[in-house]
Amino acid sequence: MDALDGLFGPLLVAAAQQHLGTFAGELQSSFITNSRVGACDKGEPTGLISHGISGPTCHRSAANVVVLANPCRVLTSFLIVSASKQAAMGAHQPPLWRVILAGLIGNVMEWYDFALYGYFVGIFGDQFFPSSDPNASLIAAFGAFAAGFLVRPLGGVVLGRIGDRVGRRQALTLSVMAMALATVSMAILPTYQQVGLWAPIALVLLRILQGLSAGGEYTTSIVFLAEHAPANRRGLVTIWGLWGSVLGMLLGSAAGTLLSDSLSAAQMSSWGWRLPFALGLLVALTGFVLRRGLNSETPPAASAQPVRALARHSGAVLRVLLLNVASSVAFYTAFVYVITYIQSEAGQSESVALALNTRVMGLLLIFYPIAAWISDRLGRKPLLIAGSLLLVLAGLPIFELLHSGNPTWISRGEILLMLAVALLAGAKNPANVELMPQAVRCTGLALAFNVAEGYFGGTTPLIASWLVSNSGNPLLPGYWVALAGAITLVTALWFTPESCRLPLQRL
Repeated sequence: MDALDGLFGPLLVAAAQQHLGTFAGELQSSFITNSRVGACDKGEPTGLISHGISGPTCHRSAANVVVLANPCRVLTSFLIVSASKQAAMGAHQPPLWRVILAGLIGNVMEWYDFALYGYFVGIFGDQFFPSSDPNASLIAAFGAFAAGFLVRPLGGVVLGRIGDRVGRRQALTLSVMAMALATVSMAILPTYQQVGLWAPIALVLLRILQGLSAGGEYTTSIVFLAEHAPANRRGLVTIWGLWGSVLGMLLGSAAGTLLSDSLSAAQMSSWGWRLPFALGLLVALTGFVLRRGLNSETPPAASAQPVRALARHSGAVLRVLLLNVASSVAFYTAFVYVITYIQSEAGQSESVALALNTRVMGLLLIFYPIAAWISDRLGRKPLLIAGSLLLVLAGLPIFELLHSGNPTWISRGEILLMLAVALLAGAKNPANVELMPQAVRCTGLALAFNVAEGYFGGTTPLIASWLVSNSGNPLLPGYWVALAGAITLVTALWFTPESCRLPLQRL
């Protein structure tokens, strides 16, 4: 990958600098400067918090001058103090089941929220982007959905930097708190009819907040899980992060189905859609308690200069990005876009669409750990190749099944997409961590994964809707799915080494 390093290094530097700005440079310097006087000048130890190192503290508070340049420094300094105190306590290693629960709960929250938006996107189009053209309203609502994904790389790099420099747990706690704020706020958001243009602006801002917080959630959680997992079960342990994502989507789908069956269309459009967003607070509180109560984590090994470190490892970042393209596109096609597609193009009702989607997600919960177990035994590459090849060969046939109008054939098309997602996830989930150098593991993975998710996966509903609307051909999205599969297939075949049998600390 040396050639890729030379070619894409400058591009990654520019991208990271654009996302981080002066924040990255400030993270390279000390966050708290101590001025020593009196007894401290005589050689007594003073508190020093610089690049995450803490020592005994001089108790003469008048001798300490704390320099806090901006809120970013305040936040990071606070987190470093917290992590240093935790390390000084010598906390014991938590049990694996507690680590798994703490790792998956934030993903439940993240995807519960995103699923609800995807399932109620038609309502959001009517309530926040009213238009005489239903397709225009739908595309605008999907555009707001995509806005959250476009900022995910920024959120991923910032939270990833906190995960690398301060600690995985601190980054995960921050992300779940921000997601809770965004989700619960959706429940009280006024509509266009109530406040006019402020309604879509507020909606887009909340999607951006959700995207920023979610940007570092999945990546930091699987790093957290992988670093606590036995080497021979790394795939099986890390898959629970994605398992939590699907559980969140399943809960969102179940909530949507229950409400659709219980309320009239007018009630759903007026106030029914708000209820499941309010219930998201329970998931958020559970996640906060689980993560706050976790007293131990693998110490981070951060680079002092994250932007330059990302450039040095640009080949690894690019490789992980491309390995995630197929799974991202397939996932958002299967579990976000297809729900709308089979209603508008295959003539199915909303309740049928949600019910079919819920069943396939239930199957995915079963196939995820099976695929991960296989990847721990056969390796990552065989599953990456199999999953991406399935998308290349079956992209167009899948949309022929989805467009058939027959619920049985539609279900088979969704199952084919689900199988591809499971095969890819079972391998790429641990490979994401194994292929990323330790010094930039959270930051580099967050950048790579979120570019794939934000610019390929998250925009898939928008791209697919645009293709159908402008061409009149309902099968065109199948070519987009096949193209995504081809990108990952080429990367897995020629640019990816087998990583599952290597100790994590050697990578």
